[in-house]
Amino acid sequence: MKVAILGIGTVGSGAYDIIRESDCGLTVARVLDRYVPEGLEGLVTTNYDEILGDPEIKIVAEAIGGLHPAYEFVTAALRAGKHVVSANKHLICHYYRELHELARENGVKLRFTPSAGGGIPWLFNLRRARRCDEIESLRGIMNGTTNYILDSMQNLGSDFAEVLAVAQSLGYAEADPSADIDGWDVRRKCAISASIAYDTVLGEDDVPTFGIRTVTAADIAYFKSMGLCCKLLAFAKKNGNEVTAYVEPTLLPADATEASVGSNFNCISLWGKYVGRLSFIGQGAGKYPTGHALVEDMLDIRDDVAMKKQTAGGDITVNADRFPHRYYIRTTAKIADGLVERRDGDVVITRPLSPAAMHKAAAAAADIDPLLFIAGLEDSVE
Repeated sequence: MKVAILGIGTVGSGAYDIIRESDCGLTVARVLDRYVPEGLEGLVTTNYDEILGDPEIKIVAEAIGGLHPAYEFVTAALRAGKHVVSANKHLICHYYRELHELARENGVKLRFTPSAGGGIPWLFNLRRARRCDEIESLRGIMNGTTNYILDSMQNLGSDFAEVLAVAQSLGYAEADPSADIDGWDVRRKCAISASIAYDTVLGEDDVPTFGIRTVTAADIAYFKSMGLCCKLLAFAKKNGNEVTAYVEPTLLPADATEASVGSNFNCISLWGKYVGRLSFIGQGAGKYPTGHALVEDMLDIRDDVAMKKQTAGGDITVNADRFPHRYYIRTTAKIADGLVERRDGDVVITRPLSPAAMHKAAAAAADIDPLLFIAGLEDSVE
């Protein structure tokens, strides 16, 4: 089967190498890019119409990233009757409903396994599990950059800025790391995962999020003194017809599964009514892990691997006022006594609060103290 790859950067080139070097039965017929890497002369084009107008190209693999022009390219491919696979979490999260409806209207398939979990077959197995099971909850480490930072701070006692600089030098963090350290990357992956798990559509604004930008070595030392480890986790849970999803630093006991996941690895779990817990650990990003997942999606389409179709989930509502738990807050801002279980200098342990209530209170306190840091104390984390 002939395919086209949009973007020959990190992920696109990874997918191209895997197709070229493996005996998987796919052929890259065209590559869309502004630049022509050495050895790809004659394969690369800047004219997208050459891809849309080629009836032999059945699948378009989008590896450009961002919203535009990725959105225009993907929708044009779907309208042209071509299947689409994508690694673009921003695009999939932002246009989730529209892209699914457009694929359905044109009788083609849309797959985006690498958009959450990179090389981990997380979304594939999440879809597979929900065919005959009810997903009660999911949670996990969904960003390798932040896991590398927190793991290094935990094990080396290093300061945040120092570890971030090392992560950037290793290529784990971008020059502008905001999407990672502020939790936006995880928020998108959480929204996509919850949308699949609960057959609904969650947007980014439905997922209260707090990142790790303000965590300090002193915070980490405090957690260690309590026998706890800090990880940035995404959560999604269902209660009746309501779904709660949120992203926040979370304090885990040393024997928690995620506590042992180091470096830039991811660990994502689901809990099914019948199957119980299933956990997936591996590289959540990178040229070949993510490129591999992109190729796997192409092969699933070629081999007609069926998945339960997504619907609009009209009877599901999103409510972040569910599932209260205690929080650690380190701040110089005044925290209302009614929220406090105990104080220890600038550290407050709150009474159980919902994610919506805590994130709202944190946003208000951060106006006074921009260096504020919070972390959830998940009393039922295991």
